[in-house]
Amino acid sequence: MKIAFVGKGGSGKTTLSSLFIRHLAANEAAVVAVDADINQHLGAALGLSDDEAAALPALGAHLPLIKDYLRGSNPRIASADTMIKTTPPGTGSRLLRVTEDNPVYEACARTLLLDGEPVRLMATGPFTESDLGVACYHSKVGAVELCLNHLVDGPDEYVVVDMTAGSDSFASGMFTRFDVTFLVAEPTRKGISVYRQYKEYARDFGVTLKVIGNKVQGPEDIEFLQDEAGEDLLVTVGHSDWVRSMEKGRPAAFELLEATNRLALQTLQDAADDSYAQRDWDRYTEQMVHFHLRNAESWGNAKTGVDLADQIDPDFVLREAPAPEAADPDGAAREPLVSPRSDSLRPAPQPA
Repeated sequence: MKIAFVGKGGSGKTTLSSLFIRHLAANEAAVVAVDADINQHLGAALGLSDDEAAALPALGAHLPLIKDYLRGSNPRIASADTMIKTTPPGTGSRLLRVTEDNPVYEACARTLLLDGEPVRLMATGPFTESDLGVACYHSKVGAVELCLNHLVDGPDEYVVVDMTAGSDSFASGMFTRFDVTFLVAEPTRKGISVYRQYKEYARDFGVTLKVIGNKVQGPEDIEFLQDEAGEDLLVTVGHSDWVRSMEKGRPAAFELLEATNRLALQTLQDAADDSYAQRDWDRYTEQMVHFHLRNAESWGNAKTGVDLADQIDPDFVLREAPAPEAADPDGAAREPLVSPRSDSLRPAPQPA
């Protein structure tokens, strides 16, 4: 399942996404975690030191490699230079799979060990000095959108994306790339305002939206969230001593997280798993094409100098991944995959 965590700044979005990633890893699920927030905090929330988090490779810095790999032998794409963030896969394209090893993961992902369980972590990367004053957030997340467009995942495989705060993700089609979107909302008027925006913007795109009430202190907070979010309210979360220790850089073993919060995380996983039965690959592909055409007409054709509508393969529908050793969609054998990295990032043990 592809899962997004969204919410206003300070709502606890990154903390809850990191807890969910830890929960999945504790259940021995295959997980790819993506920090797509311009404020890069997911690595630290997963236990990396400041130096380790800063050393994570930036997806945007490897965009040429990503494009060249995903392009594969697709005859509709003249060159990697003509690919934009919304370019859809077609016959001959290479697809990404959660558990495989490939040049994209080799260059852009690092493996964290969370209580001994491996999780791949990818990050958009922060603004650099050369970006200041001339680049926007969306120039950073284009690589994430391109990867999601080419990523096929099956049952018991999870891609968890910590999105940018607020409703900025609607400036691209990335908000349609997920099976379920968890919106983290505090029990305040400001906290619920992002939910209302998200609900309105996503209304016509079949987005499955579930609300996580965070920083809940009592029945009045729960009642407020129920009144505002109705049936979209999935679960509420209150104070956690475990989280407080984690935020100080001294987390205990994850199994010591409070039982009520472990149950809340299981509720999130159950909702994600339930969403898999509703997966519609045809609609997913149609939305991919829709946003590609919009971006092509708005700026892509002018930037690349080609008609990007020609990149659309009318006979191609993204489907669940075949086994890694299977043939590519054009019938050609898959190219050999690179070997996995051996330099896993292991968060240093901290006193409880």
